[in-house]
Amino acid sequence: MLDIQKIRADFPILSQTVNGKPLVYFDNGATSQKPQIVIDAIEKYYQEINANIHRGVHTLSQLATDAYEISRGKVQQHINAKFAHEVLFTPGTTHGINLVTNGFASILKPGDEVLVSALEHHSNIVPWQMLCEKTGAVLKVIPMNEDGELIMDAFDALLSEKTKVVTVNHISNALGIINPIKYIIEKAHSVGAAVLIDGAQAVPHLKPDVQDLDCDFYVFSGHKMCGPTGTGILYGKEAWLNKLPPYQGGGEMIKEVSFEKTTYADLPHKFEAGTPNIAGGIVLGTAIDYLNNIGFDNIQKHEEELLEYATKRLLEIEGLRIYGTGKNKASVVSFNIDGIHPYDIGSIIDKLGIAVRTGHHCAQPIMNFFCIPGTIRASFSFYNTKEEIDLMVDAVKKAKTMLS
Repeated sequence: MLDIQKIRADFPILSQTVNGKPLVYFDNGATSQKPQIVIDAIEKYYQEINANIHRGVHTLSQLATDAYEISRGKVQQHINAKFAHEVLFTPGTTHGINLVTNGFASILKPGDEVLVSALEHHSNIVPWQMLCEKTGAVLKVIPMNEDGELIMDAFDALLSEKTKVVTVNHISNALGIINPIKYIIEKAHSVGAAVLIDGAQAVPHLKPDVQDLDCDFYVFSGHKMCGPTGTGILYGKEAWLNKLPPYQGGGEMIKEVSFEKTTYADLPHKFEAGTPNIAGGIVLGTAIDYLNNIGFDNIQKHEEELLEYATKRLLEIEGLRIYGTGKNKASVVSFNIDGIHPYDIGSIIDKLGIAVRTGHHCAQPIMNFFCIPGTIRASFSFYNTKEEIDLMVDAVKKAKTMLS
């Protein structure tokens, strides 16, 4: 069992007040809060070893390079990648997806098909649309049902020899639904399609095993898992990363340069042009260590309890509807109250210290499916409590009374 109060003491922001009320932070799906050990590690880097990496023989450069590559190794172990060079540092999930779509621009041809799911964040829709417009490939959508689950029979029917890429999120940011990605990956591979998994919403809650999943690409952001903003990871199988062309040209990603011809560096440097977010990459390893010390089994158990409790308490409110009622869910509750705009609820409960997300959550197709402008989304983390859920429910009840 987690010592929640001890854990909460690790997060300085959680002890502050907002609008004169104790902060209740339920916007973890947008970004998580940072423990003091992560904040201190950022300061330590700039105070003690700030230097550019991979290029210097001097001591600070060597120290920074070692720390950066140690962090890459931590990510490799965390996601169980076969090789460290299959782990690419990026500024975030969006960058990783765009890197992959850029590479497929030289692979896809007119008439090829790309399957995306109806549950995707815009970051995993728009780059593929742009790719299809550029190549003449066709974008097809795996539909969802009223519970927010993907319809697997429809997915099976969409697959064909024309399918070249399948891309889905591991967990829906808007609904919290956990998708059956292992089944999707296996079926996609049966027709020879590559698979990219958007793991941005999954990595705060579970440890993905990319070898067990057998996905070709897995992308996620550091800032949702207690790490710094502007950090992320693209995992790609070695064969695919060798096949794709570089995403950006510049320093570090080259082997030899002449005005006649340039040859590219080996993995992972082929895809890491220029000076990266060195501090962020190093400290992402610190955040991963912190989460593993807590234990993902413990995190999942606590968050499942929060989800069950929040669902039960919110459904006590007359006229409240929860969106995303599938069986397999992460700790996200997305809801509305009949006749009240979600923004109005969110604005009022903010005055009571409750931080939730309102709007379409960069998932407009989901909102269009339910014929709503958006939802109120409460997303929980391992440092949240049932007492905070009670405060949120009371605040929502007050807001409903004021707006009815």
